[in-house]
Amino acid sequence: MKLEKLVGERFKERPADCIIHSHALMLRGGYMKQVTSGIFSSLTVLRRITRKIENIIRDEMDRIGGQEVLFPVVMPARLWQESGRYNSIGNELVRFDDRNGNSMVLGMTHEEAAVHLVREYGRSYTRYPFMIYQIQTKFRDEARPRGGLIRVREFTMKDAYSFHTSQKDLEDFYQKCLEAYYRIFARVGLPEVIAVASDSGMMGGSVSHEFMLLTPVGEDSIVICRNCDYKANLEAAESIVINENAGDEAPLVKVHTPGMKTIEEVCGFLGIPVENSCKAVVYWKEKTGEYVVVFIRGDLDVNETKVSKFLGESIRPAVIGENSGLVAGFIGPYGLKNVQMLFDRSLMGIGNLCCGANVPDYHYTGLNIERDLGKVEYHDFAKASENGICPRCQKNALTISRGIEVGNIFQLGDKYTKSMNMQYVDANGNLRYPVMGCYGIGIERLAAAVCEAHHDGYGPIWPISIAPWQVHLCCMRPDDQKVKETADYFYEQLQSANIETIYDDRDVSAGVMLSDADLLGVPIRIIVSPRNLKENLCEIQTRDKSISRKVETGQMLSAVQELITELHGRLYSVDA
Repeated sequence: MKLEKLVGERFKERPADCIIHSHALMLRGGYMKQVTSGIFSSLTVLRRITRKIENIIRDEMDRIGGQEVLFPVVMPARLWQESGRYNSIGNELVRFDDRNGNSMVLGMTHEEAAVHLVREYGRSYTRYPFMIYQIQTKFRDEARPRGGLIRVREFTMKDAYSFHTSQKDLEDFYQKCLEAYYRIFARVGLPEVIAVASDSGMMGGSVSHEFMLLTPVGEDSIVICRNCDYKANLEAAESIVINENAGDEAPLVKVHTPGMKTIEEVCGFLGIPVENSCKAVVYWKEKTGEYVVVFIRGDLDVNETKVSKFLGESIRPAVIGENSGLVAGFIGPYGLKNVQMLFDRSLMGIGNLCCGANVPDYHYTGLNIERDLGKVEYHDFAKASENGICPRCQKNALTISRGIEVGNIFQLGDKYTKSMNMQYVDANGNLRYPVMGCYGIGIERLAAAVCEAHHDGYGPIWPISIAPWQVHLCCMRPDDQKVKETADYFYEQLQSANIETIYDDRDVSAGVMLSDADLLGVPIRIIVSPRNLKENLCEIQTRDKSISRKVETGQMLSAVQELITELHGRLYSVDA
């Protein structure tokens, strides 16, 4: 393809509102154009990249027995009502009525559609196991889209669904899919992706993993143990706390603490460690608007995902009104009535706590939960913390990093097959519910993640397997007849050899030509210039600058073919 015909503009200036490299570089390079918040159009460059990612994914899904299907983007609400998710999912699910008054939804995920598709097919045990997958557009009305293609509202996703007659069979296939995901990420140029235990969220199920690219610009927090191989998303990581300073039991005393609403202010005023304080964090239940108060040790933070999962419904931080029965800044468990209270296990065994007195400008000291409140249930509602105790090796070795989620897999069990009444007849003639697995990869997000991992100050450095073109041919002086004839001949040779080539023979300065080449990030660059042709040579470089060779013009094609093979060989650090 001739670069002069490529639709899309490239420019030098970094957009002011782009804080993530992939977002800025893809806009500057003419990869995409924003339509509205969280929605982008893909231009040719990005579409060539994502199509290659899709084909790698297809190859690996087919390799483990997947069969490609296609579900609709728009589905009747009754399918989601069958599963129970129509009402349990919040505003992320777009609901609307068609012209006939039928309730419909836009697909943000397709578990219901998958069960609907194979509900009749899977009536006999002899047809199991099987896996179907699609690559399809989805829409999720994210409250805060950000980072270009990292978190969007409309996106393309590969989602696969496997069906099994036993948990053991599901677990065996789950492992095969996990290994296939590692191969996919290695083939697209991200062998450093790690799998971490995660929360199943709206998908449900008991076991799930997310695949994370560790990067400071990531939107997820990952808990990793420095001592063992424990890895988990912060939302799912267990918090283990040992109260070494439990304090001696003391009488419950109400103390005047004027204007002191924060834990730090109160503990400083009373001269007690923050670890001996009981903090109150207040939430609303989204369904009912009821208040929930979580009590936790003062130096820890509440993990809202754990609270939501415990309650079985979504929550959000509450605004405490005058008629709430709560006194903002002075909330404590002693004497608090008509509000659901949850207690984090970090409070267990502390004999002497400071807490709010539910009266303005007053706190209690000497709170002993078991003595003053009676028997309460403790649960894990806290976020794991830096240098915290690892749930696996029990060492104080946890560290928290940022990451981009590039894929996820779930063991769903019979959550959907049971709610949607999908049954099969087993070998003994009994009706049973199959168990399911679910496996997703966001296509555009994966492209953005590769760009985050592979770029320099000038543009992306695309791996050969997903690069928009394999070769970028630069004719440095198209006004020079010999240079132009040589570059044109190279272009014909490359096309005849089925090597994907973008050819720049525009009458522009060398600076503009090379700047555009950097923004396109094509892995192999051929430079044809008057200076090199004086010695009958051309220059072949890699975009990452690791290779720069001058070869005779007659050896150009063989040199490029060898280099393509070499660059592909660098990718397969995981057995493909």
